[in-house]
Amino acid sequence: MSTTFYSNGKLFIAGEYLVLDGADAFALPTKFGQNLVIEDHENNQIEWKSYDSDEHLWFEETFTFEEVTKGSNTQVDTVKSTLINILHEAFILNPKFIDNAKGYKVSTHLSFPRNWGLGTSSTLINNIAQWTEVNAFTLLNNSFGGSGYDIACAQNNTPVLYRIKDNLVEQVEFNPDFKDHIYFVYLNKKQNSKSAIYAYNNNKNNHLAQSVAENNKITNAILNAKTLKEFASAVQKHEIHLSNILEMQTIKEAVFPDFKGVIKSLGAWGGDFVMVVSQENPKEYFAKKGYETMLTYEEMIL
Repeated sequence: MSTTFYSNGKLFIAGEYLVLDGADAFALPTKFGQNLVIEDHENNQIEWKSYDSDEHLWFEETFTFEEVTKGSNTQVDTVKSTLINILHEAFILNPKFIDNAKGYKVSTHLSFPRNWGLGTSSTLINNIAQWTEVNAFTLLNNSFGGSGYDIACAQNNTPVLYRIKDNLVEQVEFNPDFKDHIYFVYLNKKQNSKSAIYAYNNNKNNHLAQSVAENNKITNAILNAKTLKEFASAVQKHEIHLSNILEMQTIKEAVFPDFKGVIKSLGAWGGDFVMVVSQENPKEYFAKKGYETMLTYEEMIL
């Protein structure tokens, strides 16, 4: 007999970087996510298999309960060592899933390509937290680190406003009449969140309280926009605001200066998906530039 856990993927719409210093983050759970299937086994070991969205087996490993209880001591980050460390942190929080078991067969199944950046790690952490009955925010904090907005999306089937203080999650309404003019384009430049956070910490200016307040004002405007024009204007303001803090060009300035619409980086600047706000369907424009993967709001968002 098997038990299945599921977590939603995520897109970070507003509040990136500043969320780490207490700003409101607005994020949307996606129709894509990840399953974790658990079966009882024996020999005090875990047989682990990970499948991508094509059901292609991309990772397979067996490790002992002892490895989980002791944690990985390797200095090199491999998939195996990362996984053992997540399970080790879960064990510290709740030893029962090891102490009361004889072994497990575990498989994970993504419904999106791994390189899309929709939350391969966060969906895994949340699924492991459900399985081992521990707090997912604590498990994230003790293993990968990060703000936790992605865990909020993993756990909720509605848009969320998230605040890092106390991991505050507020379910919010966002179903605008103009959603048919919102698109998501994949840039095929997966970003390492850790390096982006490091860059932010080095570059954030001394007006932090002011920056957080400004972010919250703009995020609120994005969330409550009544027209496409209002939404596009607020999104543009958000890009300019962060561009000044990060001392970086916006993605539109850097790559798409001739585009007639608004483009916003989602999450770490420079990679994964961007959000495109456009009166016209921009598929042809992006295809000509070599960006073939574009999803509508309806296709992407839960």
